[in-house]
Amino acid sequence: MLRNLSFINMLLSNFLIIGLWHLVVFFMCLRMPLASFNPSKGRFVQKDWERGGLWYRDKLKIQVWKDKLPQYIGKSGFSKQHLNGLSIDYIDRFIEETCRGEWMHMKNCICSIIILIINPLLVGLVTSFFIVLGNLPFAIVQRYNRFRLQILRKRRIRELQGGSVRENTVTA
Repeated sequence: MLRNLSFINMLLSNFLIIGLWHLVVFFMCLRMPLASFNPSKGRFVQKDWERGGLWYRDKLKIQVWKDKLPQYIGKSGFSKQHLNGLSIDYIDRFIEETCRGEWMHMKNCICSIIILIINPLLVGLVTSFFIVLGNLPFAIVQRYNRFRLQILRKRRIRELQGGSVRENTVTA
């Protein structure tokens, strides 16, 4: 489709398509109910090969580069940079936000398929590479953080249950 355009028009058209795609996905993501990002849904569930996030740490060295990526803080002010609490509700919300972030960045990667189809091969490949490069690391970080948060959640539940047992125990 864009094959017959001049380079500058092809470039501008690609920027417009990519920008619109990302905006639509972003606004869809904001409008979708939080229930859409249930961590027990198949796409968000940990795969065996991920080993609770260890694969990302061992193979991708994620702990070295993940904090260098920028983050979006929505109007609700939910920052994913640091934990602001250890309540189960807060951790659950944080986990849902990682699902939201992963969903958005993975949907943005789909734009690379459209770009490959409508452009000459070399332009499509290079542009698609940058789309994936600009989204996939963010999706990976969301998965990695979610698995770590799920481990933290289990530990907090054990601590809270252990605390309630101790509180109810009468010593002689």
